[in-house]
Amino acid sequence: MAQGKVSEKFQFHVPSLEELCTVLQSGLKENFADVQVSVVDCPDLTQDPFRFPVKGICGKPRITDVGGVPYLIPMPKQDKIYNMNAVAKEIELPGAFILGAGAVSSRTLGMNAELMPVVQTESEGKPAVNGSYYSTINPADGTCLQEKYSEKYSDCDFGLLANLYACEGKPGKVIEVRANRRTGQSSLVTSMRKTLEKQYSDQSVGMGGTFVIQKGKAKIHIMPPEFSACPLLTDEDVNKWLKHFEVRAPLICQPVLVSRDPGLDLRVEHTHCFSHHGEGGHYYIDTTPDSVEYLGYFLPAEFLYRIDRPEDTHVVGRE
Repeated sequence: MAQGKVSEKFQFHVPSLEELCTVLQSGLKENFADVQVSVVDCPDLTQDPFRFPVKGICGKPRITDVGGVPYLIPMPKQDKIYNMNAVAKEIELPGAFILGAGAVSSRTLGMNAELMPVVQTESEGKPAVNGSYYSTINPADGTCLQEKYSEKYSDCDFGLLANLYACEGKPGKVIEVRANRRTGQSSLVTSMRKTLEKQYSDQSVGMGGTFVIQKGKAKIHIMPPEFSACPLLTDEDVNKWLKHFEVRAPLICQPVLVSRDPGLDLRVEHTHCFSHHGEGGHYYIDTTPDSVEYLGYFLPAEFLYRIDRPEDTHVVGRE
């Protein structure tokens, strides 16, 4: 696995689930008409619509920020290749269940694409189970093309960057978020992150998990299969290079968020989504605020691991 330097470890502030429910209930009401946040038993995530290789998102929860946008832009560093099994060991959780948002290894695919990681990493002789999806642009008609990773590839590699939530994949207590009819300007993930940032202004709280857009549509982007031949120097350059789509529910989303960067050059929120109808990519926000319905399951992370932090950094392209 590409390693630029020793990984950095940070201990998050971890409020109780009950406290987080109260905080999120209050904060999300500023952005959604109907909000219900509660502590529940994690549903069986092997079932529809998730179809994950594990039952839950509990057990030693942690977040890792691997590589970063500076390895993609202004010009890509295609030698930055990582491996989910190696990441699990690096974050001191061999055999971890990992989900989140990242980019594919262009060495494996021969092109660039969005990655929706869903991986039960290898442990004690048990092979990894890679349930990931990836999205690219259909060369035939320019539409979104999402495919199941394991149907074409057998590795667990990824490239350039990823924001990942990792755990033991066990059942347990989680925070359930139900939010319908968006009244504010922020996405569900941004609203959650800003609520935590406001409440815990001098501390860092990290969260991950999964949520479903049950009704409505969402704005996403997909990176083109070819990297940009010209340097991408501004957010405007990046947005012109990316391809944007409106996709329909149900969408299974994989958020990673940190309320406050503790000085590790983090991407403070990053969410990818997939579906069982062939659409997926980098989630921005729903486009149907009057009818959107969200249902999510989240946990606060105990630790953050910063892997291969770029030495030459910038803030372009982090939306």
